Amino acid sequence: MPDDLDRLLTDAKRASRELGVAPAERRHAAITAIADAIERAGDAILAANAEDLERGRAGGLASGLLDRLLLDEGRIAALAAAARQLAALPDPIGEVLRERTLPNGLELTEVRVPFGVIGVIYEARPNVTVDLACIALGSGNAVVLRGGSAAERTNAVLVATMQDAIEASGLPRAAVQTIDRFGRDGAGRLMRARGLVDLLVPRGSAALIERVVTESTVPVIETGAGVVHAFVDRAASLPMALEILLNAKTQRTSVCNSLETVLVHRDIADTAVPAIADAMREAGVTIHADTPLPGVDAPEPLGEQGWSTEHLSMDVAIGVVDDVRAAIEHVNAFGTHHTDTIITDDADAADRFLAEVDSAVVMHNASTRFTDGGEFGFGAEVGISTQKAHARGPMGLPELTSTKWIVRGTGQVRA
Repeated sequence: MPDDLDRLLTDAKRASRELGVAPAERRHAAITAIADAIERAGDAILAANAEDLERGRAGGLASGLLDRLLLDEGRIAALAAAARQLAALPDPIGEVLRERTLPNGLELTEVRVPFGVIGVIYEARPNVTVDLACIALGSGNAVVLRGGSAAERTNAVLVATMQDAIEASGLPRAAVQTIDRFGRDGAGRLMRARGLVDLLVPRGSAALIERVVTESTVPVIETGAGVVHAFVDRAASLPMALEILLNAKTQRTSVCNSLETVLVHRDIADTAVPAIADAMREAGVTIHADTPLPGVDAPEPLGEQGWSTEHLSMDVAIGVVDDVRAAIEHVNAFGTHHTDTIITDDADAADRFLAEVDSAVVMHNASTRFTDGGEFGFGAEVGISTQKAHARGPMGLPELTSTKWIVRGTGQVRA
């Protein structure tokens, strides 16, 4: 006899088939209904979130995770706004990617289709609960969520609210489900649910992502940690550099696109490094280094992970490199292939950095905080993919689709 989790996954598979052929107008209406319902349920969501936050503080949850866990009126409004933006985007399902007619008259068309059932395993991020549900609906997929114990009360209220909205819109309630009640065993079984789950996306710590990538029998799109770099070239405008660096580091520290390492060209290190360190310290950021820095008193040592540390806090590592080549080598050696930026007025240096840094997003004279589905115009994102297969960078609606070929003939047979 199938147990409750098997039945839940079977229901999700059935719902995915209905969603895959549902008109775009109905799916978009469901997303808009979710936005309205979340706003109406704001008080209940905040009350549940307060319970999770209190339990997290009592359990010693790290400050970065507490920030990710937090929902307030502004963040709830932002979730609703992102959902409405998603509902207004073009429908990817059925989009024709290629078409041709063969010499024998066969007509071939490659079109976008949903994956089916998307599983997501994540930690302390109730915003992901809403973003993923809406992106899944927008791309014609059902979604099964494992949001972890830290946000369990918040996620329960969010999922129930969204299920009511989806059902009222004429789509199956099982389109969005949570398996939080099944605990860690549920996460393990989700990773092994090949045949019922078509794609798995982990979002969270490096340890979580590594576990999913290693143990899953379901195909995985890896969203990586963000050891994010900025290289201040010798041709950089220092005022511009300071503004970009402070925004990238301090605008929000607990997210994967926040700055973790600053590299400075040796030719300007004597003036640029003290200016950067002073600005960072004035903003409350702790400086880390593995060697003495010019004009900087007593930087803290690097953490256990050295240059590969993802702080997700008010900490930044600063290093001096000989030139753009050395900066590129450092980024490719110690980064996580997420987001890296060069600050320079030298077009040749910028072009070389953009071409040779092997990351999902590479920037010139811009804050790394722009690596975000909302900022890229996607409404929201599944995550930032750091792998090269299927999707890379912020993942929106098209990245949650596969393709199929439709072949139309008039009786042709192969000789």
